[in-house]
Amino acid sequence: MSAMNDSLDETRSLGEKAAIFRGAKGSGNVVGSAFIPLRSPLQRPNAAVSTHFKGNRKSRAVDETQMGHIPNPFPELLPSAVSLVSECLLPWTKNRATQVIKVYSEDNTSRAVEVPSDITARDICQLFILKNHCIDDHSWTLFEQIPHLSIERTIEDHESVMEVQSGWGMDSHCCLYFRKNYAKYEFFKKPLDFFPEHMVSISSETNGIMSHSQLIQTFLSSSSCPEIHGFLHAKEHGRKSWKKFYFVLRRSGLYFSNKGTSKEPRHLQLIAEFSDSDVYTLLSAKKVYGAPTDYGFCVKASKLNSARDLKLLCADDEQTRTCWVTAMRLFKYGMQLYQNFVQPHQKQKSSPMRSISENSLVAMDFSGHKSRVIENPSEALSVAVEEGLSWRRKSCHRLSSHGSPSTSQSSMSSIAIHVAQLWFHSKLSRDEAQKLITQQGLIDGVFLVRDSQSNPRTFVLSLCHTQKIKHFQIVPVEENGELFYSLDDGHTRFTDLLQLVEFYQLNRGVLPCKLKHHCARITL
Repeated sequence: MSAMNDSLDETRSLGEKAAIFRGAKGSGNVVGSAFIPLRSPLQRPNAAVSTHFKGNRKSRAVDETQMGHIPNPFPELLPSAVSLVSECLLPWTKNRATQVIKVYSEDNTSRAVEVPSDITARDICQLFILKNHCIDDHSWTLFEQIPHLSIERTIEDHESVMEVQSGWGMDSHCCLYFRKNYAKYEFFKKPLDFFPEHMVSISSETNGIMSHSQLIQTFLSSSSCPEIHGFLHAKEHGRKSWKKFYFVLRRSGLYFSNKGTSKEPRHLQLIAEFSDSDVYTLLSAKKVYGAPTDYGFCVKASKLNSARDLKLLCADDEQTRTCWVTAMRLFKYGMQLYQNFVQPHQKQKSSPMRSISENSLVAMDFSGHKSRVIENPSEALSVAVEEGLSWRRKSCHRLSSHGSPSTSQSSMSSIAIHVAQLWFHSKLSRDEAQKLITQQGLIDGVFLVRDSQSNPRTFVLSLCHTQKIKHFQIVPVEENGELFYSLDDGHTRFTDLLQLVEFYQLNRGVLPCKLKHHCARITL
């Protein structure tokens, strides 16, 4: 009888803990096909050693010291209750302080999550990639935005998010933004696009001028002394006016020359060093700070959040600003940036996404009485294209049948196909398109498609090339009652926008470069 009571007590204890893990409410909960009471009046959790879980609105405590010693009398009902908690919940909560943070997306939707206090920006990005079912192409980035100063910066993947927030003032209304940044590590791939030859020089201590192919290694090496130099507009302290100076950026800090373009030590005056400062871009340089151009940036000390503490600078074009900002990031973080760049690629090589070999997949033909394997690659490709076009025609016909009788099948099909694509942004103005592309990275091939505001029947392809955004009109061409779309006055025609985008992703055609990265907005 005593053994039976002990077994009953153990069963109640296990049922109580399992119900707490699920965040159960009420007087009982169903596990499998059995009802298990939530709490035994004879057993109470030890409040001195407890872990709180956010699965239930009313936080409940679990005695961790007894969890490992509780036998499971119903393994078929609770096969892994304890292991589930230890593997999924405890790594984020056990012996780690947590904090709630709020993250925004481009459409200003937000989401609050509870995270450990030592979480990094990369961890936050991975969390939202999973929650929003995004494709992890290593371009998702966490941004720090300070609205009252109208500035923002990329939070590097290794940075502690809580340390970033600790520098915010109580009334600053600073925000974290989650969005793509294709240019985050692009300078490792194409340094020539980021460091113009006339702005870069190597110190004589390196025994000669180095080629641009070795430039990144020079920035990463602490023994070499690369230098960025050129003219910038600077806002004088306490004045509204901007003045042009010759600036020099070295590993020791940012300097300006008080005598023309002289680099002599007696003429160079230190403006900022980066051990405790970060570089930000100005969101509205002309409007907010009266800058001569919109290519503004600044250096801000980590713990200061006043406009008078900013070192405000302004370049004449985007390429010049990108060069200065990128060099400052490299000087501050050095090899850590390169490790951030290669880390996700190393993980991808060690754990490939696909477990099925592509060699085990074959093309099949089911059109005849007997199915057969298509061994000719050219035939397999033509069959795949034909099946795709056939599926598209069927989909268009099915969707157009639900439209009004006055709507033609071709126009209805074009709406049905492109409207669901991530690269399509219907009612987006020219300025908004330029802002979105700029936010997601000014590298070759970043693009989006939008409605034309001047002509309601046409569309516009907005594309970035050489850090400039260009707009190309997609003109509808009607022939024999069918509607086509073209970028080159009808010489190359496409049945819909999806076909057009797919073609220019593979072929440059009349465009300055191929379409590579599409701008997409997500809702958190």
